[in-house]
Amino acid sequence: MKKWTLQFFLLVFALILASSELYAGQPDWDAIEPHPRLLLCKGGETEILEGIRKNSSLETIHKRILAQSQKWLTEPPVKHVMEGKRLLAVSREALKRIFYLSYAYRTTKVEDYARRAEQEMLAVCDFTDWNPSHFLDVGEMTMAVAIGYDWLFNQLASDSREQIRRAILEKGFKPSEDKKQAWFYRSNTNWNSVCNSGLLFGALAIYEDEPELSKLIIERCLESNPLALATYAPSGVYPEGYGYWAYGTSFQVMLIAALESALGNDFSLSEAPGFLQSAYFMQMMCAPDGSSFNFSDTGHKLVANPAMLWFASKLNDLSVLWVEKELMANKRPSFGEDRLLPTAMIYGAGLNFNAIKPPKRQTWSARQTMPLYFYRSGWTSPKDTYLAVKGGTASVSHAHMDAGSFVFVDDGVRWAMDLGMQGYYSLESKGVDLWSLGQDSERWDVFRLSAPAHNTITINGEKHSVKGVASLVETFESRSKKGATFDLTPIFGGQVRQAVRTVTVDSKLCLEVEDVIENDDTEALIQWVMCTPAQAEIIDGNRIALTMGDKRRILEVVPSYGEVEMKIWTNNPPHDYDAPNPGSCRVGFEISIAEGASITLHARLLK
Repeated sequence: MKKWTLQFFLLVFALILASSELYAGQPDWDAIEPHPRLLLCKGGETEILEGIRKNSSLETIHKRILAQSQKWLTEPPVKHVMEGKRLLAVSREALKRIFYLSYAYRTTKVEDYARRAEQEMLAVCDFTDWNPSHFLDVGEMTMAVAIGYDWLFNQLASDSREQIRRAILEKGFKPSEDKKQAWFYRSNTNWNSVCNSGLLFGALAIYEDEPELSKLIIERCLESNPLALATYAPSGVYPEGYGYWAYGTSFQVMLIAALESALGNDFSLSEAPGFLQSAYFMQMMCAPDGSSFNFSDTGHKLVANPAMLWFASKLNDLSVLWVEKELMANKRPSFGEDRLLPTAMIYGAGLNFNAIKPPKRQTWSARQTMPLYFYRSGWTSPKDTYLAVKGGTASVSHAHMDAGSFVFVDDGVRWAMDLGMQGYYSLESKGVDLWSLGQDSERWDVFRLSAPAHNTITINGEKHSVKGVASLVETFESRSKKGATFDLTPIFGGQVRQAVRTVTVDSKLCLEVEDVIENDDTEALIQWVMCTPAQAEIIDGNRIALTMGDKRRILEVVPSYGEVEMKIWTNNPPHDYDAPNPGSCRVGFEISIAEGASITLHARLLK
């Protein structure tokens, strides 16, 4: 499917939803709750404190928020400091401070926390602007001051309330009138969820004093937000990957939860096709070795996501919290968006963590913009086997040229890995055009984003076609074979007549990768790559030994004809702007295919 076809489908789908009964209905403005109305209404602290008494993980989070809030009492407020084109780090720090301090006041009634939150709010309201050229900065900053304004409404001085309201109007709402700056209204990416959420919080916070403008902001949100929700359809895959699910979906959940708490109605946004099912996508993205399937711009480490607590309630399925429960049980748990940590207390207060049991599912697949297949042999041991395979396209926000790539974990070792993302500023500061998705964009020259750095194949050293979409063709669920087949033909832009990849595990949980390639009218050089943290050694003409400590696997390749040349490539950065990749290499092979010939390449990772 062509890129424009995908975009057209998503746009039409979102517009149909927006105009249908699913998103129909006007808010009952007279039903708006008094302050505090955002996420945690008056008296909600009681349930949180009860949840803390019942759940040690919530108690740990509560103490962490209070301890951090205590430290801020003696620190200066945030300052307007740009990092390249972004103020985002400052907006995020302000949101974290104001959210934590406001929570600390509401659960302890210690006035120092309220006064310190007020200082932070007044400091950012004194900024000349909140950097509307990068509107995420505005979205998070507006949310920050809106939460403090709403939660501490009766504790704020009247002139402070006036200054905060004016800042929301001038630095939040006014820039959203500029179509160039507020392009997120027409976007289906995380920007839509984050920016709409921030502005919605601002509108709900100051509704009494600015009802008409607040209504306009809320109505724009309800009209445009279905574009973001359409990307979850139909199965729940978030095309931007694990890390951006934590970002975009966390704010999407806050948007929905704020509507529910303030107006008693989420206007069926939570019922968007695939949205609730995205919790299962996230669960399957978690491998038993403590790392994620880190395709696209994502780090490898697993982190707890408070939004998953909200999904567990909506789905009435505590098993989606199996991995979260383990992550949150750590003495110092890591969270995906830790500035939103008070939401864990809000969403999780009424949940029975002792009733969380392992999921029953072992496989999960999805056919959509970014088709995926997952297999996990179990949920209780770090030595469980895990396979994840992806198709899709490089034309999606934050995507890499990685169609056909896979990760494989067995016996506690990630034998096949993804290098993951590189920090944006490290590239932007050296002049790399990172955000163009054109075929000849510098984005695809960045090593970690390029096809040769992923567990897939390249032909004649050419880049994958940005517009190509690799589709999921078939899945296998028998005892002897679990995995999936993907049609990779479109990603090669006409270089071959057909390229089909099947990635499976057999009854002994050994990895098998079969590529069937039908060549075009010119000779083609096929490069097959698997990135690994193991020590690698070529042992003969078609085998490479991989060693991790006392564990060993053999990569064996059998072509249907001809001979392969086994290869070990370093992951040393080819450009001065590329990040280093210590402790990893790429293994695989090269083989030439005659014009018009067909070949089957059968690779196995043997125990």
